[in-house]
Amino acid sequence: MSEYLVKEEESGQRLDVYLAKTADLSRSAVQKNIKEGGITVNGREQKANYKVETGDLVRLILPAARPLDVLAEEIPLEILYEDDDLLVVNKPKGMVVHPAPGHSSGTLVNALLYHCGDSLSGINGVLRPGIVHRIDRDTTGSLLVCKNDNAHQKIAQQIKEHSIHRLYRGIVLGNVTKEQGIVDAPIGRHPIERKKMAINEKNGKHAVTHYRVLKRFGDLTYMEFQLETGRTHQIRVHMASIGHPLLGDEVYGPKKCRFRLQGQTLHAYLIGFCHPSTNTYMEITAPLPDYFTRLLEVLEHA
Repeated sequence: MSEYLVKEEESGQRLDVYLAKTADLSRSAVQKNIKEGGITVNGREQKANYKVETGDLVRLILPAARPLDVLAEEIPLEILYEDDDLLVVNKPKGMVVHPAPGHSSGTLVNALLYHCGDSLSGINGVLRPGIVHRIDRDTTGSLLVCKNDNAHQKIAQQIKEHSIHRLYRGIVLGNVTKEQGIVDAPIGRHPIERKKMAINEKNGKHAVTHYRVLKRFGDLTYMEFQLETGRTHQIRVHMASIGHPLLGDEVYGPKKCRFRLQGQTLHAYLIGFCHPSTNTYMEITAPLPDYFTRLLEVLEHA
C-alpha cells in the first residue's frame, strides 16, 4: 500500500491523472484499479474524474500480482552493474524493452526473467517486471532495472523529480551552428499519425533537452544530449523540430540514408542516480556500440 498527500500545486487534477504522475503508473492501470476499489481518497472511494484537493490523502493498494505469462529466455545481456536492488544493462540495438503486440519474445524482459528469476519489481505489471524507464528499440545503451518494489518506488521518484542524470550521444543531420543550446518544447501525440510524437503546444507534456556539439563532420554533427525530462522519443522529436533529425531516423527524418543503419544513431551513454538503499550517488556509463564507433571512424577519415 502507498499513500500520497496532495500538494497545493497538484490541486485540481483528475484523480487518475494525479496518480498516473505520482505513482508512475499508466493512466489505464490507475482507472482499472479505481474501478476495482483499490484507490481511496480520505478513506472513501472516488471516481476517476474526481478533482483532488490540497491535503487529500490518496491511498493506493496495488492488486496481487498475476502469474507472469511471459517466458524467460536465455538471451545474453551486457550487465554494467548489479546488486541486490538493481542492475544496469547495456541494451543492444533492435531489442524491444518489454513484450507488446508483435514482440512477445526476444525482449529485454524475457532476458531479465532468465537472469533474475523472481527478483524483479512488480509495480509496472506482469508484462514489465523491473522496468522503471524505457529507451526505444533502436536506441542503445544504459537502462536501469529494479529488482524490488522499494527500489522501483525510489528510482521512480527520482525520475519524477528529474534528478536522474542522463546523457546520450548521437549523430544528427546538418551542421549545428551553436556549440550548445536548449530545446524547450512540449511533446505529445502527433495529431494525425498516432504512432508518432510531435511538438504539441496544446496537449503535450513539458519537455526539455540540453545539447552540445562534440565534433562536426561537414553535413553531420556528433552531439551529446542531456535529458531534463524523459518524454517518449524526446531527443528525436526535439532535434527534428530544430532541423537536425538523428542520422538514420526514418520516422522523424529522411527515409533514405547514405549509411546502412538500423534506425536512429542514438546511444544512452550515462545514467546517474542515488542508490535506493545506500542513497549514494552513482554514475554508470555504457560504451558506444561497435556500429557507432565504426561510423565515427569512417567520418573521421572522410
